[in-house]
Amino acid sequence: MPRTRRSRGGTLTTIVQPEPVTLTPAANTAQPTQFIAGNIFDGLVYYDLDLKPQPSLAQSWTVAPDGLTITFNLRKGVKWHDGKPFSSADVKWTLENVWKTIHPRNRAIFENVASVDTPDDATITLHLSKPSLPILSVINGVGAPILPKHLYEGTDVLNNPYNNKPVGTGAFVFKEWKKGEYVLLERNPDYWEPKKPYLDKVIFRVIPDAAARAAAIEKGEVQYAAFNPIPFREVERFAKLPGLKIETRGYDWLSPVLYFDFNVENTYLKDVRVRQAIAYAVDKDALAKVVWYGYGKPAISAVPSTLATFHDSTVPKYPFDLKKAEALLDEAGFKRGTDGVRFTLTHDFLPYGDDYKRTGEYLKQALKRVGIEVNIRSQDTAAFIKRVYADRDFDISSSWNGAFPDPQIGIVREYWSGWLGTKTPWTNGSGYRNAEVDGLIQAAAVEGNPAKRVEDFKRFQQIVQRDVPTLPLLELRFFTLYSASLNAAAQQADQSYSSLKNVWFETPPAQN
Repeated sequence: MPRTRRSRGGTLTTIVQPEPVTLTPAANTAQPTQFIAGNIFDGLVYYDLDLKPQPSLAQSWTVAPDGLTITFNLRKGVKWHDGKPFSSADVKWTLENVWKTIHPRNRAIFENVASVDTPDDATITLHLSKPSLPILSVINGVGAPILPKHLYEGTDVLNNPYNNKPVGTGAFVFKEWKKGEYVLLERNPDYWEPKKPYLDKVIFRVIPDAAARAAAIEKGEVQYAAFNPIPFREVERFAKLPGLKIETRGYDWLSPVLYFDFNVENTYLKDVRVRQAIAYAVDKDALAKVVWYGYGKPAISAVPSTLATFHDSTVPKYPFDLKKAEALLDEAGFKRGTDGVRFTLTHDFLPYGDDYKRTGEYLKQALKRVGIEVNIRSQDTAAFIKRVYADRDFDISSSWNGAFPDPQIGIVREYWSGWLGTKTPWTNGSGYRNAEVDGLIQAAAVEGNPAKRVEDFKRFQQIVQRDVPTLPLLELRFFTLYSASLNAAAQQADQSYSSLKNVWFETPPAQN
């Protein structure tokens, strides 16, 4: 008979790749940070497989008919990991000092919150000057992380030491970060949800080499591995192994999109005809099939098709056309030299593994055919972020962003000029400035009419696909590998960035 009782105990070993720069997602929304932090920080809600918000730290909430007041009724008796009580004061302080100021996604989402009332420790009311429809789509543990006011108030949030030894309210407590090796979390004995979590410990191992990751998973040393942990060429074989399962659910909340950012201040790339030429020179179908093994489909717009309500399929398109690319480059005045080369660019790829490196190698091959030489430069995550978003010392970079359920959350940060000069990761890497685009972004942020917001976002897509400061490449489909003895590995649409509190072993693995 099937087992119905969930067993307690065991250590789950997973992989974080690359090693995070910080463990607190207040200002850094990098994948490795959020992957770990979702276990430490609870949000006001989590998202089920239908992308609907479900109660977490907020037991319930009400939105006024005019959309200008949102009241959250908080769970009572919740404690921070240091034993201090969690209250509405923590949410209010974080909203005013983190979400509205330094968080890359939330600054635009919460900018219309004019005031916050906390009539008691378990109630918080947001008063908005204008509606902000995406708020309820972004308030999980990493989308809107709540920080302990008693540890952050009066400090420099970005340099607070607790960013690397985080104190949350989540199911797992931070215990140790041994740089270059692992991050260790342990079961929170005072967690507000009875009997959870089931696991005793979670170890996030840092394994930079793809072959070593694959070996660790196959041997059972790692029982859970997310975000395409092994080379694509190995996926078919791994999927047939009796002790493993493969899962693509748990990424729906993200709606991830792979893209190139063009530095529009570059001598060549400031000409829109050059950017358009590069778009024509990139065969997205080949990129999807050859480099990403079908775990992605060609993107045609800044807003992916997964956001069906907002997606515009009529945007300017750039089908693979080398003759068109050559003609645009000639028209821009960049003729081939006697060696066949027009000019040289440097490409910085996201240092998250071989898939991104091979994307850079594909770009090099693709542009060589139209007379553009590409030098590929690699570095660690910290250096990549500094080079692209702070120093702006790059020509073309590649990365991915989550679109999330609304373009206001994940897409507009790539194009809004208000982020320029802030050195904030994953915001407007291209350096793009367009007054009409800024206006559309700002209008959509305060528009209470859903139909009008859709119109604004469709116009936005038309312009940015014409200007191509950023070239959307693929709508990615990540996968997770996990042990067949592991249960409840994908129960939420935000699982990849959420807690492992529901996960349990049929038979806990033996520990070395």
